[in-house]
Amino acid sequence: MLEADGVTLTYGATTALRDVSLTLAPGSRTALMGQSGSGKSSLLHCLAGVLVPDHGRILLDGQDVTGLSDRERSRLRLERLGVVFQFGDLVPELTLAENVMLPLQLLGAGRAAARGRALELLGELGVADVADSRTGAVSGGQAQRAAVARALVHEPRVVLADEPTGSLDTVNAEAVLDAMVALSGRIGATLLVVTHDNLVASHFDDLVLMRDGAIDSSRTATVR
Repeated sequence: MLEADGVTLTYGATTALRDVSLTLAPGSRTALMGQSGSGKSSLLHCLAGVLVPDHGRILLDGQDVTGLSDRERSRLRLERLGVVFQFGDLVPELTLAENVMLPLQLLGAGRAAARGRALELLGELGVADVADSRTGAVSGGQAQRAAVARALVHEPRVVLADEPTGSLDTVNAEAVLDAMVALSGRIGATLLVVTHDNLVASHFDDLVLMRDGAIDSSRTATVR
């Protein structure tokens, strides 16, 4: 279970999050929506341990992670979280396969084992043919599929995705989204996706809306 408990976050004089509380049950699939500036990406980054709130707590399986050091939060992300960013954020000097291998190698897997698992997952995502190409030599859709593979290769407990299809055309967006939902479901991971797209949100069981840095409880609903 991943939980935000009374989270407040400010950037200088701007309040990005106002006393936000949200609980994501194990295995749940949730879309987080809101207008630009509503605080949804800030909340995702707090849940991922990238940002530390000014007040409140982030709890992962009951553990308060807000008091951990940067190094401890990084290790927790590596071991238990998978994060997909809007533009992939792959390492440009590495091939797609090498990018996907990274989490496994950082967790101690040998190169051969990590490459085998990376190629298997890239194959499931339909990009095995460009596995040994660098990110600058592939399309945006191919790179984003590799980003999904990197987030899932170590079978995390929670997958967090920030507008993962926002920069893709409709066909690639649908393929990336379907793969992320299916693969995260297969490993039983909790999935939270930030999106502004109603079509993307329709793939999820639960919908949470944000407005002015707070959860809009009057519009939180079950999608299906």
